[in-house]
Amino acid sequence: MNSTRLFLSSVLIVYGGLISFSLSAAELLSSVPAGVQALSLEGEALYAADPSAGTVANLEAATADYEADPSDAGNLIWLGRHTAYAGDYRRAIKIFSEGVDKFPEDPRFYRHRGHRYISIREFDRAIADFERAAELMQGFEVAVEPDGLPNVQNIPLTTTQGNVWYHLGLAYYLQQDWPRALSAFRNGFRVGGYDDNLVSTTHWIYMTLRRMGNDAGALMALNEISADMNIIENMSYHQLCLLYKGDLEIEDMMAANGDDPSNAAVAYGIANYFYYNGDKLRSDELLESIVSGSSWSAFGFIAAEADLANPQR
Repeated sequence: MNSTRLFLSSVLIVYGGLISFSLSAAELLSSVPAGVQALSLEGEALYAADPSAGTVANLEAATADYEADPSDAGNLIWLGRHTAYAGDYRRAIKIFSEGVDKFPEDPRFYRHRGHRYISIREFDRAIADFERAAELMQGFEVAVEPDGLPNVQNIPLTTTQGNVWYHLGLAYYLQQDWPRALSAFRNGFRVGGYDDNLVSTTHWIYMTLRRMGNDAGALMALNEISADMNIIENMSYHQLCLLYKGDLEIEDMMAANGDDPSNAAVAYGIANYFYYNGDKLRSDELLESIVSGSSWSAFGFIAAEADLANPQR
């Protein structure tokens, strides 16, 4: 075991004892072999990559904050988030489950746990969490969600409400429940926000409508997309929307592969573009290329898995 993994196995040691979280929700996790984070939709074991030194340092700081005040909901959320950034999704789910037990009316714990259920391919449990979060946040003011991985301008771009709807839409999309996916994505679109939020949600709305055979509606969904939008971090989704609109050619797109989350998103969008335009062979080749990459927790990667697992596609 290398030093990074040794650190991660011991970073949650507090005052000589391991931080213990409630097992009630942890018991909901499906069984996997030791050291495995998830099983792909084809049953392949998925392992976490070694985190960077900066990621480890952030987890250490979050652990120290939790030690100082374990009763603070924010400290527990950040501990779970940084645990997930370090690649330990299953432990992050246990941490967020502790938050659900301690703060059952706080939608943030359901939102973050649901995200990590998606990461480990537990879509039904993700949907249940996001649906519960949607119930709890009714009547709440729209709240900016702090970034765990700040963008170059250090501007948080998303909200808790927007993230709940976005991830709920994604979970339904991954189950190929197109009507419910569309409803959730449209709810997220109505929350509003930066241009980055507009292009990411529009991308999924467009793809969902195309899957539903509503080509005219898909084109209408692109009405607010333009080349001069102020995009801070979602360049991939912006380019895809411009491709769908006919303002970009595939050759203009960045390299489409599965080696990082951004490229996995682009590759998945292009694979669907081929599919919509009748070239299923090229589409499937690109989907296979995505799932042969390393970014198995990227949404584009998981969506490629779901498409390949669907024999009716």
